[in-house]
Amino acid sequence: MGRVGVLLLNLGGPDEIEDVRPFLFNLFSDPEIIRLPFPWMQKPLAWMISTMRAKKSQKNYEQIGGGSPLRPITEAQAQALQEQLSDRGQEAQIYIGMRYWHPFTEEAIARIERDGIEKLVILPLYPQFSISTSGSSFRLLEKLWQEDPKLSNIEYTVIPSWYQQPGYLEAMAQLIAQELDTFPDPSKVNIFFSAHGVPLSYVEEAGDPYQKEIEECTRLIMRTLNRSNPYTLAYQSRVGPVEWLKPYTEEAITELAAKDVKDLLVVPISFVSEHIETLQEIDIEYRELAEESGIHDFRRVPALNTHPLFISGLADLVTRALNSPNLKLSQVPQMKKMVKMYPQERWEWGMTTAAEVWNGRLAMIGFIALLIELISGRGPLHFMGLL
Repeated sequence: MGRVGVLLLNLGGPDEIEDVRPFLFNLFSDPEIIRLPFPWMQKPLAWMISTMRAKKSQKNYEQIGGGSPLRPITEAQAQALQEQLSDRGQEAQIYIGMRYWHPFTEEAIARIERDGIEKLVILPLYPQFSISTSGSSFRLLEKLWQEDPKLSNIEYTVIPSWYQQPGYLEAMAQLIAQELDTFPDPSKVNIFFSAHGVPLSYVEEAGDPYQKEIEECTRLIMRTLNRSNPYTLAYQSRVGPVEWLKPYTEEAITELAAKDVKDLLVVPISFVSEHIETLQEIDIEYRELAEESGIHDFRRVPALNTHPLFISGLADLVTRALNSPNLKLSQVPQMKKMVKMYPQERWEWGMTTAAEVWNGRLAMIGFIALLIELISGRGPLHFMGLL
């Protein structure tokens, strides 16, 4: 089989407060995050958004220690996976490729090439596939393979999504059960699955399977848990004026409180590591909202991190991939559903669904430009004497 490598893909996060603005710039420069009718608009808009959001985001990161723990946790996951594979008699070098911060995917591929890896398993640390997560990384990898002929010497295979993996499901169920049993009356606790949201247009127009995979994953976890608790699925972390997957987490929390729910256990279903969305958004923002709304006992299931069952499940995925026919990036079924978005959508006139989406996107651009002009005191509106 030759020298074996495993490439773990993840989002990445700022290591220090000073990294927040450039991290946000990298994030919003990705057309999988914000899609625009003209590619030349991407970086200027990313600069505006990252500049406007930097101070607020920095305050959020200060609340969790000044930076994201995602990198050290991912490194611990990589080490645990390497040891698990070694215990099974499979030696492999594990690499980490982050999409928007160090170590970048490009850096990981350069190390893989330098180390002479001959067989590579590409494993996203996203259980469910989405255009904006695994899809974005896969697009980048396709580009790198096209630009570097030497990469054709590496035999690789892709694992698109793995939300049905038994070790993952068992680890999630175990963590939920452990937290449930700390409540005075576990049977009355509402289990609240909070997933990272995506724009609704990704699902309805681009065929993103994310919502379907999240819903199926939730059902599988509840079946594995084998408890009769009521449960809710909602989506968090939306940005901009366009419509995202519903129900929104904050609205779902207040609706449950209005129904006199007092005990709530939040499960971060689309996250396998602690980071800003679990430690700050859920633990601080949503906790405050829940308590203000009348939910007296608000708790959260910890992220998987290096849970033994989870790591064992990842090792199962790698072992199976090494012993199965290779799946190329161009063959990933979920990627084939994204054809409507590539190349970037052509402009359409009239009251089309796409027009409604673009109205929202252009409104966002205009709103951000107005805010920057108000803050800076310079711009066309000031020049014309309107501000």
